Amino acid sequence: MIYNNLIYFLVVIFAVTTDRIPDAPWINPLFGVPAMLFLYLVYSFIARYMFQRLKFGSSNEYFKTESRLSILAVIFFGVSLFVFDLKYYLEPLSIGGRMPVFANYGGIAFFFVFFCLMWINARSEYQHIFHREYSPGRFVVANLKTNLPILLPWLVLTLVFDLLLLADLPGVAPLLDSNWGDLVIIAVFLVFLLIFFPPMVRWLWNCTPLPDGLLRRAIEEFFRKQDFSAEIFLWPLFEGQVLTAGVMGLVPRFRYVLVTPALIQTMNWQEIEAVLAHEIGHVKKKHLLLYVLLFISFSVFFSAAAEPLPIFILTSDWFYSLSSFFLISPELLLAGMVSVPLLLLVLIYFRFIFGYFIRNFERQADIHVFSALGDSTALINSFEKIARLSGKIRDRKNWHHFGLGERIAFLEKCEQDKSWIKKHDKKVYLSLGLYFLAVVLSVILVRSVDLTQYTGKYEPRYVEAVIRHELQMDPDNGLLFLLLGDILVQQKMERDAVKAYERALKLKPDNADINNNLAWLLLSAKDASLRNPIRALELARRAAALKPAGYILDTLAVALWTMGSIDEAVVAEKEAVQRDPENREYYRQQLQKFNDMKWKQETP
Repeated sequence: MIYNNLIYFLVVIFAVTTDRIPDAPWINPLFGVPAMLFLYLVYSFIARYMFQRLKFGSSNEYFKTESRLSILAVIFFGVSLFVFDLKYYLEPLSIGGRMPVFANYGGIAFFFVFFCLMWINARSEYQHIFHREYSPGRFVVANLKTNLPILLPWLVLTLVFDLLLLADLPGVAPLLDSNWGDLVIIAVFLVFLLIFFPPMVRWLWNCTPLPDGLLRRAIEEFFRKQDFSAEIFLWPLFEGQVLTAGVMGLVPRFRYVLVTPALIQTMNWQEIEAVLAHEIGHVKKKHLLLYVLLFISFSVFFSAAAEPLPIFILTSDWFYSLSSFFLISPELLLAGMVSVPLLLLVLIYFRFIFGYFIRNFERQADIHVFSALGDSTALINSFEKIARLSGKIRDRKNWHHFGLGERIAFLEKCEQDKSWIKKHDKKVYLSLGLYFLAVVLSVILVRSVDLTQYTGKYEPRYVEAVIRHELQMDPDNGLLFLLLGDILVQQKMERDAVKAYERALKLKPDNADINNNLAWLLLSAKDASLRNPIRALELARRAAALKPAGYILDTLAVALWTMGSIDEAVVAEKEAVQRDPENREYYRQQLQKFNDMKWKQETP
């Protein structure tokens, strides 16, 4: 369950953190807000129906139903986020954009409302299966505490990051934005995992020390023989009725071995020894450290891959074709085309690559019993017992562990031929080596590309696409046509620029900048057929009358010059100097040009 929830939470975190806050919701709040509330009502009815249909089912059926409803919760939350623009309503939580992490926390809280509704409707069936009475509130809190550790690293890391930026300490913001910023974040992450995470999880999961007695002393003696140290705690997972154990903590002082009461009650001493040897194997084989390195390396790779993706999209013709064909906002299309591949990357990584290493780490921990105990008989017996008592799950497979039957078969193969132990170790280490090599080479390759060379190629075109889309929504906005004309001039699309300026002028005839920009283009166009000095002078006079700024007076001076009115041109240019002394040198060069050259000899 926890491994599956990891995937669900990763999807939700990614969706919340990458979704932009719109200026206005796509759907009117008068309809959007009630519609979001209605989604929760529908989800609650579905959850109630599914658990009532499960009446007096098994624990396996319970967990399957919970998994299906978890997927449905992700889907419903996605509708709230992307259709009803949930983050628009959460924006005030960000304190004016200074703490965006709080808006993201709000999004996660809204997602957990779905889970809370699922747990409330699951309570009756849970009590029947696990023989434990809960009030609705206590049951929800218990489930929240079980799942919170999955989110803790992200919650803490993002909060620390935003607090550092908010504090505005000297040098902090530049450091976080520099190439060393990732290392600072990684350092904070490691400190949290090493020192704070294990005690917090132990508290959240209500783990209690294994009482003093024969069993505790026997386990401590077994640990000493294995040159291993850890605190021993009872793990009340699902009322302690699940047959499982675990280990967490990289530092011995904060390392805990967790065992459920059901496992202690069900297994004999030899089988308990074998299970503990498996958990010790995780530590001896450095799996806990490797998990951290796998997370960090993927984060570095993800960051490197995410940087060039928008540029690749924006420099491609098909992006603009899709935006125009489907009448989709370029911003929205870009967000989707960036987010979907990155989300797929996250899912593929954790489902297949990380899942591959988890499975093989488990197998490596299994075969550690040969070093600890000499053979795997007791561990095989414990697996057989778990498979039988857990509802005949021997042949069931999942993405994060090999099935119990597969694990037993491999242990039996190792019993017959011990060379399989070394073969598996080599397989794991070779896989890790290839993985880290691939990550390093990929990051170096991406970082070696100078992305700034592409910036000038896509920015004008992207802005043009945005303006054209806005004009489809608001075709009577003259200022948008002015912006479009400016962009088209930059792209040397002069004929289209004239059309845009003419449309802007028709909508806003008294706008000085529209008159000025069109006048300048009619004077300076590379395409001689577009030049019209007479109309340009008329437009320039109107612009100067509306707004006698330096750059507008310069346009008027050039227009006068083209018509042979040199004295008037000089007067207008001198007035431009007075209005805009900061650009005195440019205007001086213009005056020199008016005195030394004729219009036919040189264009503006």
